[in-house]
Amino acid sequence: MRAPQQNSDFSRTVDQLADDPNPYEPEVGSMPQNDLTRADLDNVNKTGTTTIGISTADGVVIATDMRASLGGRFVSNKNVQKVEQIHPTAALTLVGSVGGAQSFIGSLRAEVNLYEARRGENLSIDALATLAGNFARGGPFFAIHPILGGVDEDGSHVYSIDPAGGVMEDDYTVTGSGMQLAYGHLEQSYEDDMSNEEAKTVAARGIKSAVERDTGSGNGVFLCEITEEGVDIHGHHDFDEVL
Repeated sequence: MRAPQQNSDFSRTVDQLADDPNPYEPEVGSMPQNDLTRADLDNVNKTGTTTIGISTADGVVIATDMRASLGGRFVSNKNVQKVEQIHPTAALTLVGSVGGAQSFIGSLRAEVNLYEARRGENLSIDALATLAGNFARGGPFFAIHPILGGVDEDGSHVYSIDPAGGVMEDDYTVTGSGMQLAYGHLEQSYEDDMSNEEAKTVAARGIKSAVERDTGSGNGVFLCEITEEGVDIHGHHDFDEVL
């Protein structure tokens, strides 16, 4: 048998395998490095955003505005759907960088579908919230702070998922650049055991309050209603349609 020539492709492959104690194990990749500068971040498409989640006697109501901006200074899109269904009876909002939020939602949706295919049952909302927190903490999803809302056999649930992976459940929660304005309205208007119809009005008014003063929020409202029957999402550019 001929010996491989020096510096040939075959000889280089042999050298590489010689340094690997077990060439049959799968190769483990590495996470991409985040080399974004502050100037890069200013040009990222961000949702700016005000998002609201309310737990009700009927289920969950989620409301968001419809604006995306570049660095908070230029409106790049006026019709962004910032709430997406990720589970038969759960939805998640987009807050932060658009790309990071879309990737986050796609990953969660895939895990939910995989769980259902393997187990023949839906993932519980508590388990889904834990999974979302683990993804936010360990994944390459940049600058997200979503709200997760859902209904299961244990009732209705609303969670805030912070960028470090913290998961906090509450009766209602608000995230995004207009959160202080919306929280002021919810503190005055929220009541225990509201119906979904009542909560939709309260949530829409909270978004409208933020839109009036927060430059990162605007252009209308998306309302998401979640019950044990499923998820229903509709957008409204005119607040008069829902108030």
